[in-house]
Amino acid sequence: MGVGYTTIMYDPAEVLSEGLGDFAACRYDGVEIGLGKVEYMGVDSLQSSLEEYGLDIYCVMAGWLNNEEDVEAAVDGAAIAAELDARFLGILPPPRGQETNETFDDWLDRICTAAADAGVTPVLHHHGASHVESPDEIAHWLERAPDNLELLYDTAHYQPYGDVIDGISRFADDIAYVHLKDIDPTVDFQDHVDTLSAGNVQYDSLFVFLTSFVDLGAGVIDFEAVDAALEQIGYDGQITIEIENERNDRLVHAKRNIDHWNDATGA
Repeated sequence: MGVGYTTIMYDPAEVLSEGLGDFAACRYDGVEIGLGKVEYMGVDSLQSSLEEYGLDIYCVMAGWLNNEEDVEAAVDGAAIAAELDARFLGILPPPRGQETNETFDDWLDRICTAAADAGVTPVLHHHGASHVESPDEIAHWLERAPDNLELLYDTAHYQPYGDVIDGISRFADDIAYVHLKDIDPTVDFQDHVDTLSAGNVQYDSLFVFLTSFVDLGAGVIDFEAVDAALEQIGYDGQITIEIENERNDRLVHAKRNIDHWNDATGA
């Protein structure tokens, strides 16, 4: 089971100059990179740097599906992911309340077809304030979407809508890739979640939601239990730790998070 890290805290130029070196120093095995950053760096430069640091690329994460341009970028991203030998192409659903189910159907069909042609696995990233949030919505879209679509299970994005451990069991047959994040909800957190789930564009609620993500061990998720649950379902795939809000002392946070996961797993 490989453990990777995301480049979300690094600007595109910093991924090559700083980020990959940080991850290698902390003894991560791989990395997840956003499609826009890959396009900025160029496939050849990125491949060269990954080889230099001995890192695999797990997933190329396409951007939010807001419009046709975003869909076309994700379609093209399938071939880019394949060229990098990434196993997964990540799909972020449209923001909540912005598109119809029929439009999302069409978008998923096109992206999943491109992924199949490229030989990569498309994974649906359930996400707060998006078209796919709750456990029932996850189940609905996995059933409704093309057969090659699998699930990117994100601990912190599942927690506001259901028990994280129960979710691992429920989606045991669908989980192809895992994001580890912790979350430290505010006292009024559920009110903000409800606002976003209703499709209301409230930036204060979105801010509260996204800034609740914290280092592993600093929130409410029990990662020893997460590890046990993944072991129980026989999951032996790639795992990426995703920390979004710590842009200072990034190397410190990268090390802190891999240490917490290693402690949780007894590695």
